[in-house]
Amino acid sequence: MHPRMTTAFALLVFARVSLASAPEPGERVSSPDGRVSITFLLENGAPRYAVAFSGLGIIRPSPLGFVLKDAPPMTSGFEVSELKRETGDETWRPVWGISSKVRNRYNQLTVRLRETNAPARELVLVFRACNDGAAFRYVLPAQSNLSDVAILSEETAFRLAENCTAWWHPVNYDGDEDTYRTTPLDRMPAVNTPVTMKTPGGVHLSIHEAALVDYASMTLAPVDGDMHSFRCELVPWPDGVKVKASTPMKTPWRTIQLADRAAGLLESHLIENLNEPCKIADTSWIEPMKYMGIWWGMHIGKETWAAGSNHGATTENAKQYIDFAASNGIRGVLIEGWNTGWESWFKGASFSFTESYPDFDLPAVAQYAREKNVALIGHHETGGNIPAYEEQMDEAFALYRRLGVRAVKTGYAGEIIPKGQHHHGQWMVNHYQRVTERAAAYHIALDVHEPVKPTGLCRTWPNLMTGEGVRGTEYEAWSDGNPPEHTTIIPFTRGLAGPIDYTPGIFAVTFPKYREGRRVHTTVAKQLALYVVIYSPLQMAADLPENYEGRPEFQFIRDVPVTWDETRALDAAIGDFAAVARRRGNDWFIGAITDESARKLNLPLSFLDPDQTYEATLYTDGKDADWEKNPTPVEITTKTVRAGESLNLSLASSGGAAIRLRPVRAEASPAPGDATGE
Repeated sequence: MHPRMTTAFALLVFARVSLASAPEPGERVSSPDGRVSITFLLENGAPRYAVAFSGLGIIRPSPLGFVLKDAPPMTSGFEVSELKRETGDETWRPVWGISSKVRNRYNQLTVRLRETNAPARELVLVFRACNDGAAFRYVLPAQSNLSDVAILSEETAFRLAENCTAWWHPVNYDGDEDTYRTTPLDRMPAVNTPVTMKTPGGVHLSIHEAALVDYASMTLAPVDGDMHSFRCELVPWPDGVKVKASTPMKTPWRTIQLADRAAGLLESHLIENLNEPCKIADTSWIEPMKYMGIWWGMHIGKETWAAGSNHGATTENAKQYIDFAASNGIRGVLIEGWNTGWESWFKGASFSFTESYPDFDLPAVAQYAREKNVALIGHHETGGNIPAYEEQMDEAFALYRRLGVRAVKTGYAGEIIPKGQHHHGQWMVNHYQRVTERAAAYHIALDVHEPVKPTGLCRTWPNLMTGEGVRGTEYEAWSDGNPPEHTTIIPFTRGLAGPIDYTPGIFAVTFPKYREGRRVHTTVAKQLALYVVIYSPLQMAADLPENYEGRPEFQFIRDVPVTWDETRALDAAIGDFAAVARRRGNDWFIGAITDESARKLNLPLSFLDPDQTYEATLYTDGKDADWEKNPTPVEITTKTVRAGESLNLSLASSGGAAIRLRPVRAEASPAPGDATGE
């Protein structure tokens, strides 16, 4: 068993056999706390499921099954041949994450179905009920009458019981870089997941998937004539087939995270718990860190990726970034645009991943970084040209390993080559997985941009550390930007899927010298708060080094960790505000953000050690701060607080607050910001 895997595990199995159909009103499995339940039904031979939370129906009986190419559909004509019940309880330790220990406790029902008539194929349904949600998956066992499988449609549907409020972005088979809309469910079109909802009674839920391996990504499309109902729509191959496989096979888990308040969703571990344990025996080389890099200058137009008079990735510029990082406790430096081929971006993408531009000496820069105890982060922008990247991938990873580079940011900005494949289709899902596994073989961690959405695979492959898959800070540089409510939504949508490389930390929120009329839609204090609210084990200080000089609020970025022992979601209203507390060692950090509305928050400190007094350092919006008119003032104050007290915060329009709480007399603990305690 993997050394990080488990401190406790219990498994009980109960099985019984039926050769008819599931008895009415169905077979139910409930979570250990009894609040979440999934019911399996067989209606005239057609499998269905339903979900309830605290006795309230959330999902009405909804279809299950497959439509196959050149074979009869597997949607009806079934009988139950076996039922099996299991109970699991384990505690495992992530390599990095929002908690240093994760409990995975569940009750499970496995239903084996068999067609009553020829070809008498078998289909297995696995239902799992956890305290933070429900999940189910399909298994097609090895069987002589079903070997090769071409899935035209997965018939899974989600028939919501009520007209919820929904937070979503439109369906896109090639990305998730869009703003989120807030509408009633009956006005929601086809969407990507995660999609998050709030029932009229205040229950919050989010529909997504877990353990996406060798399968197409799931989107949701409205069901005509069935109010508040959505069906699974898988991203297709060029020939229209959705999934090509052979038995035995299993699908990703379909997940419904559930909480009685918005903040409760942020504490869920459902997605990662549904993935397999870590497959990397020695994870000591995987290092969470803060980083900066040659990146923002290109987005605002100061520098270029391609070689030329304003080339960003020069040896001289790289050393300046390394010097700044070393002087300020920033562990990593990313360098984009160092390799030849950027002139071909969006024109066939003929990149080399081993050849440097003449003005960049990769071995010399890597050596300089080692001497300064700075971790160099490599960059592989593929432009979507997958055959070219896979041909060079091993050589490129081997080069980085020789030079001591332990992390690489990959990119897939552009249409996928070969033509007709999609970023979120099965073919690309398999490519991303190959890259993850090959990177692990070379002891390289990944930050994936233009990825397939995360589905918790970071538990199995913790070198898959973070990714984009969201409309990040770069959009503030060259588009209309991200509206103030954006970052109060994404923790509850995209953030539920996995870490986000959002790239916060912009202090010069306007940059008229380079792009007149473009700006970041926050105050500087909100930029600080994002380091706590939006989680990533690789967290960027994204601004130019000169914009941090002489700014005392930069101390918060120096101090804030990137992996945590405990997370408490304090309060939130999706699209309005969010407040999150996270602990590393004995220190707590709080981030609070708001949308375009200035607001006051009262945050009880009941999570603190009641026997301890804490020194709180607060970085808050300064006097008259406003994201449009006066975004830069940050007020820094200190006070002592205890567990029975509250913090009263005043947040400016699109503002925030970032707080560090240190015990006044604490036992020695890992220091936030050092190589092991980030």
